[in-house]
Amino acid sequence: MTIEVGQRFLSRSRILRPMRCLIRAKIHRATVTDANPDYVGSITVDDELLQRADIWPGERVLVADVDNGARFETYTVSAKSGSGVICVNGSAARLVNKGEKIIIMAFEYTDRPVEQKVVLVDERNRYLRSI
Repeated sequence: MTIEVGQRFLSRSRILRPMRCLIRAKIHRATVTDANPDYVGSITVDDELLQRADIWPGERVLVADVDNGARFETYTVSAKSGSGVICVNGSAARLVNKGEKIIIMAFEYTDRPVEQKVVLVDERNRYLRSI
């Protein structure tokens, strides 16, 4: 019986495709509007930008600071739509400064290629276009 179960597993595992972690969405060169180390954690992002990038509140993201090279993972919190808010909270707030440019990236585990959404913003974090 054990050999039979093992053979069934092996025959099924041959049809499984390897999963890869691919970039799914990013908000490119957003300007940090605030850094709050006393908050419990996360990055607060204008809801319009989250929606346009298809990033959910609570989703894990990788943040890269264009100005100083710092990179960190956190999760998103939605700010008022159209507010332009990009606030890094908690301990990660010590890795960025107000006015610096950051890239907010979301990833997806998949066995197929995905078309990424790239949201471009102006210096006040207003939506410009998607590429």
